[in-house]
Amino acid sequence: MGTVSPPDTWVYALRLPHDPRAARVARMTVRATLNGHGMHEVVDVVELLTSELVTNAYRHTRGPSSLRLTALGDGRLRTGVWDTSSHIPAPFDKPPGDRVPSPPTDVTSGRGLLLVQEYADSWGGWPIGDGLFDRGAGKLLWFEVGGRKAGC
Repeated sequence: MGTVSPPDTWVYALRLPHDPRAARVARMTVRATLNGHGMHEVVDVVELLTSELVTNAYRHTRGPSSLRLTALGDGRLRTGVWDTSSHIPAPFDKPPGDRVPSPPTDVTSGRGLLLVQEYADSWGGWPIGDGLFDRGAGKLLWFEVGGRKAGC
């Protein structure tokens, strides 16, 4: 007996090398995939937030990363980015209702992940691995768009 998935659910996964062009490849993949599935209303936000996560994976790790796009139905999309670091940065280390303050204006970095709390409906992150190795197996950061924001 086979399983049947609703027509508005699907999954795409992409393995990205540790390369400065990975964010561009991820943006192009997001744009082509979402346009191909008629999700035009979330393309710009998903492209922006995905670019931030993949760029951070490149800047803060030395290994590959992975991108996963999952249509959950009802117009919702979950985007996940895995990398080889186990560090969970803000705002992914806090519940979506907890706001992370903006960095000081004289700081030249640290604003990208704050875009997640402004544009995503929900987000989270968790380390992957059992902690038996020095570096573990990395982490997964995710965000969802296309759903109703909490409190709406």
